[in-house]
Amino acid sequence: MPARDATEGRPGVRIASPTGKWILLTTVLGSSMALLDSTVVNVALPAIGRDLDASLAALQWTVNGYMLSLAGLILLGGSLGDRFGRRKVFVVGVVWFAAASLLCGVAPDVGVLIAARVLQGVGGALLTPGSLAIIQASFHPDDRARAIGLWSGFGGVGAAVGPFLGGWLVDGPGWRWVFLLNVPVALVCAPIAVRHVPESTGAPRAAVEGRARRGFDVLGAVLGALALALVTYALIEAPSGSVLVPVAAVAGVTAGVAFVYVERRRPDPMMPLDIFASRQFTAVNLVTLCVYAAFGGFFFLTALQLQVVAGYSALQAGAALLPTTVLMLLFSARSGELSRRIGPRIPLTVGPLLCAAGMLLMLRVGEDASYLADVLPALLVMGLGMVTLVAPLTATVLASVDTARAGLASGINNAAARAAGLVAVAALPLLTGMGPEAYRSADAFDAAFRRAMPLCAGVLVLGAVLAFTTVRRPPPGCLRPECRRHGSLTAPPLEPERSRGVLGAGGPPGPSGAGPAS
Repeated sequence: MPARDATEGRPGVRIASPTGKWILLTTVLGSSMALLDSTVVNVALPAIGRDLDASLAALQWTVNGYMLSLAGLILLGGSLGDRFGRRKVFVVGVVWFAAASLLCGVAPDVGVLIAARVLQGVGGALLTPGSLAIIQASFHPDDRARAIGLWSGFGGVGAAVGPFLGGWLVDGPGWRWVFLLNVPVALVCAPIAVRHVPESTGAPRAAVEGRARRGFDVLGAVLGALALALVTYALIEAPSGSVLVPVAAVAGVTAGVAFVYVERRRPDPMMPLDIFASRQFTAVNLVTLCVYAAFGGFFFLTALQLQVVAGYSALQAGAALLPTTVLMLLFSARSGELSRRIGPRIPLTVGPLLCAAGMLLMLRVGEDASYLADVLPALLVMGLGMVTLVAPLTATVLASVDTARAGLASGINNAAARAAGLVAVAALPLLTGMGPEAYRSADAFDAAFRRAMPLCAGVLVLGAVLAFTTVRRPPPGCLRPECRRHGSLTAPPLEPERSRGVLGAGGPPGPSGAGPAS
């Protein structure tokens, strides 16, 4: 059955239908490209450093150049999809990402590679929020939680299999194929999207509030990206002692303050601050900041620890991370269903604590570490935490806002996740005293790694505390607007008469199904 625009309030696609399966396949393929490059590159860093004679700072920029443009522009990507069509913007993002990947694969030096990574992030900013917003807008409310669980599971598999695939490519045809692999994936994904994925749009904020449509918030996008770029520069270059470091830090904070001011004053901002009136949305994004800061630091450093200190090859280091892949594949969809029944509070509390325990267990991984006794237990615990956490986190973010703002909500949450990982990769070497050549010395890197893991675990514990104290769900039968804005996976649907006052022009209710208050 062809899906209708979800903002029109018509029934959505069922997950078991052919269209539903095509939608899942397309969104998983597209988002996996972006997720894959978030993890696969970590395994390739030592080889890139040797081949291009790059310093640790250059390797940080190889990771953060991508994360910077992705985090800075992902809000704009979500808004573009809501306005011009989520499928259309998604397809443009897939093609853009593939072209930038090709440039990465043929880069003659580290400067060109970093520039191409920045362009990759632009493509990721277009396709990442679109993939999730397509699911939220296309599927029937009763199937959304499971669809998001499947998307999270298979997308997580794409991210987790990245180190193994990257290791195989690095040890085989070479690190350049880590990027070139995206081209055939895009050639499969884009035609399927054009042929089988229904188009959907979201009512722009101005239209919902009865005002004239304005232009895009280019100033907001520039200020947001500039703030992230300057702060990242200050953190990465701080060990050099350059006089530009404090200047960049102050300018970055100033740009961040100006970003908030502009978003508050604009009639149709890229990031309307009133979306944070949903306490659930605000709370889950704070948890996201903690979780993905820790994840960013963990995966960046662990791939290097296994190769530089434990003596693994790139392929062995990638294969070592496969347990998380298996766990995500087997249990993510069930985790989404469980969260729909019991609410998000417990999964979002237990998941970060399990991940924190896994990171502390990684302290056992040293020069003579045994895979079965030291590496595997840590990664199993880490994988269980990710299974518990990822799908409920994603679904709760989307369920806490109206469907017409799915792209915006997805963009904000993705921006928070990427910005958190960006800052972590930039800050951890500074906080742990890691010098510019540390990745060439097993002793120096091991010492820094042992200081970094407790820091990452502490951030996860903070995220668990935030989830336990702030994430809630409305009591059964609550139809008040503030309950709807509060949002949850199990919030009851609003009656049509009451929904008009909350969502604008008769917008659809969110995921249904009542449950006990938590």
